[in-house]
Amino acid sequence: MDLVPVLDEPLKKALGAATAKVMAEHLGLHTVGDLLHHYPRRYEERGQLTHLADLPMDEHVTVVAQVADARLHTFASSKAPRGKGQRLEVTITDGSGRLQLVFFGNGVHKPHKELLPGTRAMFSGKVSVFNRRLQLAHPAYALLGGDGDEAAESVDSWAGTLIPIYPATAKLESWKIAKSVQTVLPSAQEAVDPLPDALRDGRGLVTLPEALLKIHRPRTNTDVAEARARLKWDEAFVLQVALARRRHADAQLPAVARVPAPDGLLTAFDAKLPFTLTDGQRKVSQEIFDGLATEHPMHRLLQGEVGSGKTLVALRAMLAVVDAGGQAAMLAPTEVLAQQHHRSVTEMMGELAEGGMLGGAEHSTKVVLLTGSMGAAGRRQALLDLVTGEAGIVIGTHALIEDKVQFHDLGLVVVDEQHRFGVEQRDALRGKGKQPPHLLVMTATPIPRTVAMTVFGDLETSVLDQLPAGRSPIASHVVPAADKPHFLARAWERVREEVENGHQAYVVCPRIGDEEDDPKKARKKPSPEDDAEKRPPLAVLDVAAQLAKGPLQGLRIEVLHGRMHPDDKDAVMRRFAAGETDVLVATTVIEVGVNVPNATAMVIMDADRFGVSQLHQLRGRVGRGSAAGLCLLVSEMPEASPARQRLNAVAATLDGFELSRIDLEQRREGDVLGQAQSGVRSSLRMLAVIEDEEIIAEAREEATAVVAADPELTGLPGLRTALDALLDEERERYLDKG
Repeated sequence: MDLVPVLDEPLKKALGAATAKVMAEHLGLHTVGDLLHHYPRRYEERGQLTHLADLPMDEHVTVVAQVADARLHTFASSKAPRGKGQRLEVTITDGSGRLQLVFFGNGVHKPHKELLPGTRAMFSGKVSVFNRRLQLAHPAYALLGGDGDEAAESVDSWAGTLIPIYPATAKLESWKIAKSVQTVLPSAQEAVDPLPDALRDGRGLVTLPEALLKIHRPRTNTDVAEARARLKWDEAFVLQVALARRRHADAQLPAVARVPAPDGLLTAFDAKLPFTLTDGQRKVSQEIFDGLATEHPMHRLLQGEVGSGKTLVALRAMLAVVDAGGQAAMLAPTEVLAQQHHRSVTEMMGELAEGGMLGGAEHSTKVVLLTGSMGAAGRRQALLDLVTGEAGIVIGTHALIEDKVQFHDLGLVVVDEQHRFGVEQRDALRGKGKQPPHLLVMTATPIPRTVAMTVFGDLETSVLDQLPAGRSPIASHVVPAADKPHFLARAWERVREEVENGHQAYVVCPRIGDEEDDPKKARKKPSPEDDAEKRPPLAVLDVAAQLAKGPLQGLRIEVLHGRMHPDDKDAVMRRFAAGETDVLVATTVIEVGVNVPNATAMVIMDADRFGVSQLHQLRGRVGRGSAAGLCLLVSEMPEASPARQRLNAVAATLDGFELSRIDLEQRREGDVLGQAQSGVRSSLRMLAVIEDEEIIAEAREEATAVVAADPELTGLPGLRTALDALLDEERERYLDKG
């Protein structure tokens, strides 16, 4: 973050080529500065045992514990010499919980000699489940109170009573990272401080070199607290300065103010709506109209609950721009969604969408669809309608971005499902305006305020948190398929009952099933020696076939997934929307925007394989009409597992903002920021956006003041250096393009 020449030194030079290669490939660390900012995840106190009860499934963990028991088993094996294989089972304890370690084959001899009852060691490996118990298979380990072993020495020579536990990988254990950090730690003295002196002194924060020393080699818990407080401020402040500079630059750009003509297209559209807008929709629309009326580009994030009517609000904004003589483009992430939006927009507008056609209304415009799979004639006509200005509204996929696409006067870009688009794509579309067009970004994943402030800090935010009248409640239940198979049988009965009552259902699976995964892997038979390798996720094609022959025999079942031809996908969706299909077995291609009010039930198979926000999105596809919705989350995970707790949380609330907080607390912010930052590794290593709301809000205020006083940061060279490190080329592009 604060790279200056000594911290810019490649790790290859500081640690040697082999270690540097592993750090680059597995941890994304390339320089001395990167390694100094790879902070310990937590600390173990010497003589104190760790907690084994809360270990996360499928994650690489490091624990300090004591051996309670070690047993060597012999079993028949065709692979082993003399037909006998060996398995060492070691149980470790922290006094309250236990964890099993297992070693096979040639790997049993060393641990059999070293891991004797009473021995304390640090263990590192991936948590898996075998016979419904948590275990680490073939973990790496380092004995504490060593016997000359190199790993033990590196732990034991560590200063102080606190042992740092680093985010590690199977190729590089925590204690090896600790040893590397120890090698480069003297360089921390060269770190240039990005915080202005007045800010640092005013808040009583330690200097950056002191913070780096205390985070990696703390002697007391107070050292850790002081270092964390300081490093959190670095992250919050530098990121907020980057965003404040972005906002400052945007405010200088020119744009055409788009004020809708009175009694034009928007007025005619509002008059024909069969319902009244909610208070929330009115308020948010006004915020957008105010933004469109300014002479610098509006940058607004519209976030709302599933089904809160975001598309309607976006359409009213597009109509306002058309009224003002401009054009509006809506960018959708998939062809299914682009076609769905086009269909619902033209249906909502009716004769107002028939500009230039016989029977078109007096105030009307043309609404065109542009996707990659369109025929040449349709595509030619759509391009012509855009360049002449005949079409006021275009809805499309990334096909809109191609060089051939030209607009008469692009005034507004609406981006649906922001996190699915690369920055370059959005930027290319915005570049098609004669002057920068206004930008409205929509997301159906509700984002807690501080995430919005951190990730979308350069966008003004509008929130739709009211559901329109007439939306039905959705009941959600977890179906524990392994513990209670009869619950799954009952789930299929419920689907039948919904269909018998004239409704339709979705069944969602994580995988397509035409062996897009490695076929060798799919066929591989699990052996007891590789921990009964987890089965692949359930697949659309397999599940559809089983349902058609079994529990849903006689119902009209169709499949939908991302590798079907676009025309076939559209035909399947049309049949489902028309009620000609009873059950649609699909991947997450139906996650956003699909609107079939008659669909009342959804069964999500292997629900534990989806994220919290994704489950909430999927669930939003049912209960869109007057009949109540039902969502069944099927999982084989054991009751005590974090995955099941996640599913219970989804079943317990329909509040997307509450769920996004839960999701964030579980996943941390790497994923969230990574999605928004064009896949760039998260710059937040210390800051937790939920816990540190106050720091983020204060840092935003400080950053705005600093940038207003000195936009080029000429008086703050340390801050400029930190910005350069945060905004490497890829991040710089992300922020430049918004």
